[in-house]
This record gives sequence, C-alpha cells and structure tokens, in this order.
Amino acid sequence: MKFLQLLTTMTLIAVSASVQAQGRIDKFRSQGEITLGYRESSIPFSYLDDKQQPVGYSMDICRGIVDRLKQSLDLPNLQIKEVAVTSSTRIPLVANGTVDLACGSATNNQQRQQQVSFAPTTFVTATRFASLKSSGLQDLSDFKGKTVVSTAGTSNLRWLTQENAKQKLGMRIINAKDHSEAFLTVESGRAAAFFMDDILLAGLVANSRDPGAWSISEKAYTVEPYGIIQPKGDDAFKKAVDEALKQMMQDGTVEKLYERWFTQPIPPRGVNLQWPMSHELRRVIENPTDSPDPQAYR
Repeated sequence: MKFLQLLTTMTLIAVSASVQAQGRIDKFRSQGEITLGYRESSIPFSYLDDKQQPVGYSMDICRGIVDRLKQSLDLPNLQIKEVAVTSSTRIPLVANGTVDLACGSATNNQQRQQQVSFAPTTFVTATRFASLKSSGLQDLSDFKGKTVVSTAGTSNLRWLTQENAKQKLGMRIINAKDHSEAFLTVESGRAAAFFMDDILLAGLVANSRDPGAWSISEKAYTVEPYGIIQPKGDDAFKKAVDEALKQMMQDGTVEKLYERWFTQPIPPRGVNLQWPMSHELRRVIENPTDSPDPQAYR
C-alpha cells in the first residue's frame, strides 16, 4: 500500500514538473485541449443541472475565457475537457497539471497563493452560517459545545477551526466532502449550523425543500474574494487568461453573466437568488485585481 502511495506521489510530481517545463500554452498547442475543473454543488457558480451537466456563473466565465484564448493564441480548434473537482482536490489538480483552470467558488488568499495563482476576482462574499430558524442561533457564542459543519478543504473550515480554539468554544466540527452533504447534515439534525460563504448558503437554502425554515446569520465573519484558480509560475498562461477576463469585464460580459445567474431564475428549479451585485464587486470589475488581501475589497 505504501509502495502504491509512493508511486502515485512520484507520478504526480513527474506530471507536474513536465507541465511546468512545457507550459500550459505549449500543451494546448500539442494536445489541442484545455481542461476545466467544475464543482458539483456550488450553486450558482459551478454545479450539475438536471441533465448532470456542469453549469453556472464560474463555468460561463471559464468558457468565455477559452473562447477568447482561441482567438488570442490562434487556437481555433481548442477543445474543452471538463473534470469534476472538490474543495480538497481542486488546488492539487491544478498544481499537478491535471486541470488547467478550476472554475468554481474558490477564495483567493495568501496561503493558497503559495501553491496556485488566481485570475482577477469575479465575486466577493463573506463567511456566515445557515441554521434552522427553530434553533434560535444568532452568533458564535451560541455554539459552545455544539456540533457544526463546514466543507473540507475550504478557507471557511480553516477559519472556523481557528476561532473554535481561540474562543474556547468546544465545538465539534464535522468536515463534509461537499456543500450538499454539509447542508444535509444540518437539515437532518446532525449539526446545528453550516458555516460557509453566504452566497453558497443562499443557493442551498433557495433550492431546499422548505426555504422558509432556514436562517442565514446577519453577521459576516470574513471577506472572501473568489477567483478562477490558475497554475502558479506559468506567466504566459496567466497573462493570457487575465487579459481575456479583463476584456470580459470591460465589454460588459461579466455583468451580463452575473445578472443571468444571480438575479434571474436558474436551473434546475427556476429559483431566483435575487442577489444584486455588490458595490465591492462593481469596484473590482471597474479596476480588476487578483489581490488575496481582504482589505482590498472593503
């Protein structure tokens, strides 16, 4: 077993080194294919519709980037391959060359920038918690000794773990594999609340069996800038992707996509999240940035 694990690790390192040496753009020219990573339940950024096809705001942005790369890199026949990723696998899969762009709801922070890069920010959110109204939970102090849940591999889970220790709350924290599982953990009574980015919570609540039974906390605990995950150290690819996205911001494409996914009915149930664009995001679209510093978005 240990031998197989070692072999797998060595293979991933070899693949990563090969991709970095070659460069993503060279790989596209030789293979004619770009790989996009998608999430299965990050509504409305990247999730599966009723036909089990990946859709969402981030998916549309990534596909728009690819359309522009076809022109700017003179690769009219570049094909898209789509691979499912999770919160835990998305960064390793970009880093080792399996995925070229991870298109979901990924927070850009200093820790992650040590492993990967990010395209200019396309959404600004905050950590809150969703709970059943009947629980009467209002703030962190209400969770002493209670069981809570967050999704594995997320910045929210890291923050929650730190605050639990810092404030000596004695919470039992469950790590769910994805957002849907975490939400179900609260819905079934196995956890008191789900700590996650507010827009993801809003999407899950809106698509739940009884949206009126849920509450999302008023207090925001962190600022979370979202960006498309890119490989680190590939300056030519980053420049091409960033320029493509900036063009989409300048010509109004990103704003139209935002309206499509946040202020209009979306699949599979035709729910409207009614989530107008924030002032923070409007500033980013006017002046694109890939800064991981939360203060840059306040």
